[in-house]
Amino acid sequence: MTDRKRLACADNDQKAALLKCVATAAVAGVDWIQLREKDLSGRELSSLTREAVAQTKQINERNRQASRILVNERFDVAYSERAGGVHLGEHSLAVADVRKWLAAKAGLTEGDKFLVGVSCHSVQATATAERDGADYVFFGPVFATPSKAPFGAPQGLQRLAEACSSVSIPVLAIGGITLDNACDCLSAGAGGMAAIRLFQDAENLASVVTELRAKFTVTGTEG
Repeated sequence: MTDRKRLACADNDQKAALLKCVATAAVAGVDWIQLREKDLSGRELSSLTREAVAQTKQINERNRQASRILVNERFDVAYSERAGGVHLGEHSLAVADVRKWLAAKAGLTEGDKFLVGVSCHSVQATATAERDGADYVFFGPVFATPSKAPFGAPQGLQRLAEACSSVSIPVLAIGGITLDNACDCLSAGAGGMAAIRLFQDAENLASVVTELRAKFTVTGTEG
């Protein structure tokens, strides 16, 4: 077997593993599943997104739910593969530019609306995102977490509360979210939460999702 063929096999194995993770999350009832594979080429990411959207649609129809695929950064891929939306970095393609482009288009999504979200690390950035047309923001890191260390010290619950009260769009808490501190984020006004380890490391993801939804119900926040 040549090196090229070995690499192809490795790529296929990686893709299969990623699609399995996506399916697990969709079956568990996770609302938004973000594809964050920054190391993939545009063609590879397009292929992954296409299959993720297709399998998630099947799961949604079977389970009567509405899980949605979001693509990190790559608006071109999200648009061309009819994903549920794009999630932008605070310093990537501008939300306003995406909105201008979308305003001229129609019928491009897997669902009823193509979502445009953005990661924010300050209250000011959160307000700017809403002004420019974002549907939601991820705000954080709220708590300390290795994956968000490059974005500075944790924002804390007080800053999260300020961000939530500054806008009318949903603010999802991100960074160090656990089942133990989820209620604190919801009490601060968060409209939801985004996490990597909480979901990825769960032995029973469906149970985690069920417990989180129960916390939303208790705090009076929509899930």
